[in-house]
Amino acid sequence: MAIKIEHVLPYPPAVIWNIVGNPGRVDWVPGVESAEFDGEVRRFKMEGAGGLAERITKCDEDLMYLEYSVIESTPPLQSHLASITLEPHTDGTLFIWQTDVEPVAVEPFIAAGMKGSLAQLAGILAEIDPS
Repeated sequence: MAIKIEHVLPYPPAVIWNIVGNPGRVDWVPGVESAEFDGEVRRFKMEGAGGLAERITKCDEDLMYLEYSVIESTPPLQSHLASITLEPHTDGTLFIWQTDVEPVAVEPFIAAGMKGSLAQLAGILAEIDPS
């Protein structure tokens, strides 16, 4: 089973990509105490959740497509692969976020994190362009 969230944001794709397409920028992810990005792996310390590491497997500026996989977490995951795609939309940008994760039991936690991140991203975007 997979998680898929599609949400229209009223901003141009390039504005959103400047935030989510930069793997070193994580201010739009709730609960991050600290983060480091070495060009391939980003490591987080999360409030109440410990450490997490994600390998960026693809970051395509032209397609506005980011793909990443959790390689370290507490508890350990059997598998994880996620992608973010931004597509032009008549009302701004269609933000498509998909995650395949095992065990399936963590899907509600992952989905809640994705929704929280989208809400925090919307707040950051509103500060950049309050339209």
